[in-house]
Amino acid sequence: MSIPGPGGQGLQLTPFRGLRYVAERVGSLAAVTSPPYDVVVRPEGLRELETADPYNIVRLILPQAGTPEARNRQAAETLRRWQADGVLAPDPEPALYVYEQRDGPTLQRGLIGALRLSPREEGIVLPHEEVMPHVVEDRADLMRATAAHLEPLLLAYRGNGNGNGNGTSESGASESGAQGNGGSGNGAAGQGTGGAARVIERTILREPLLSTTTEDGVDHHLWRVTNPADLVEVATDLRHHQALIADGHHRWATYLRLREERREPGPWDFGLVLLVDTARYPLRVRAIHRLLRRLPPEQALPAVRQAFRVRTVDGPLPRALETLAEAAEAARAEPGAPNAFLLAGDGRFHLLDRPDPELLARTVPDERPEAWRTLDATVLQHTLLDQLWNVPDTPEHIGYLHDSAAAVEQAERLGGTAVLMHPVREDVVHELARQGIAMPHKSTSFGPKPATGLVLRSLTLG
Repeated sequence: MSIPGPGGQGLQLTPFRGLRYVAERVGSLAAVTSPPYDVVVRPEGLRELETADPYNIVRLILPQAGTPEARNRQAAETLRRWQADGVLAPDPEPALYVYEQRDGPTLQRGLIGALRLSPREEGIVLPHEEVMPHVVEDRADLMRATAAHLEPLLLAYRGNGNGNGNGTSESGASESGAQGNGGSGNGAAGQGTGGAARVIERTILREPLLSTTTEDGVDHHLWRVTNPADLVEVATDLRHHQALIADGHHRWATYLRLREERREPGPWDFGLVLLVDTARYPLRVRAIHRLLRRLPPEQALPAVRQAFRVRTVDGPLPRALETLAEAAEAARAEPGAPNAFLLAGDGRFHLLDRPDPELLARTVPDERPEAWRTLDATVLQHTLLDQLWNVPDTPEHIGYLHDSAAAVEQAERLGGTAVLMHPVREDVVHELARQGIAMPHKSTSFGPKPATGLVLRSLTLG
């Protein structure tokens, strides 16, 4: 996705003074991190993170109190107290940050910075999913209260594509799990194609600003980039590119809403993001599953038997998911709708596929492209949830979980139904985004996602 934006300006990533944990004040850097707020499996995952360290970032991104106002006030007070106590401290000067994640053979590197906000019609940052207004309002209230961006969005762009981003590159990072002195210099030239890629390759040859390994076994490394020549090189490269929002649609919508509330130019014109060149470091695309809290399987299954082929399939869960994948792939090669779902919650797994074409024609809006009409998320929303099951899309009725095992476990515990999804193809996501067609919310989960808590952006810092 390479374009000149309006006036020749595409992506504009600017340095900022990162607000970071002081390693000596916390149990470990790993213990204060968290997945993104919408990935935390509540309540179990929330309690686990809260007890990992008294300063875990989850106390800011998911504060717990009796009312929304009290939650946001608590987060703001906690953020101020941690800064006053020296738990969080700003870096001495504005910087971009090179961020590396390594999970076995999977390697991802990108740049964290403050990205100038732009509306969809400018074609610089492309969303691919719809958002839920109540979630945007919730995140907006939290950002107003804290005057901070607590976790970066994940944005994908395509650079020149000639590099070692295939999981075989070697980093100069130490595995100390503590903070280094960071800094920024020119270093030795890497083997990339120039621009942001070359700056990243030079930067990782130095001692990292921090290194840690989180409980899931992923290594995280962060470097600071402050050299003026490096910053110019990055800016010159990125201005020719556009980006796809891979993860963080609600936070991006929140950024735009809060910017509109302010008439004067300032820090609210920018949002905290991680930019990844997917020509070098391809992202994984996974599904986001649904938890129907108040619909038990004994009600869900009879309602769909006349509209879908329904079969009970063998477990355990990994085997059932393989069956779902096989059914989804087979459906794409056959005439008709390529939709397949896996239902769970009663101790068994039920495969739904081959939906009735006439039912789809009646229930799925026909003004969108076929690629949108045949999405699993589209059919789930308009045919299953709205028509056959009559389930409102509210937090009381539907939960969105990235982990299939957690979705099944919660469904069985609550007496509800887990609807397990197969990932959408990445090329479909990009094509719809380029057309300006938004997929239903929570259609995809791109990753690896950045860990929350390694670097924050305060909008009150100079």
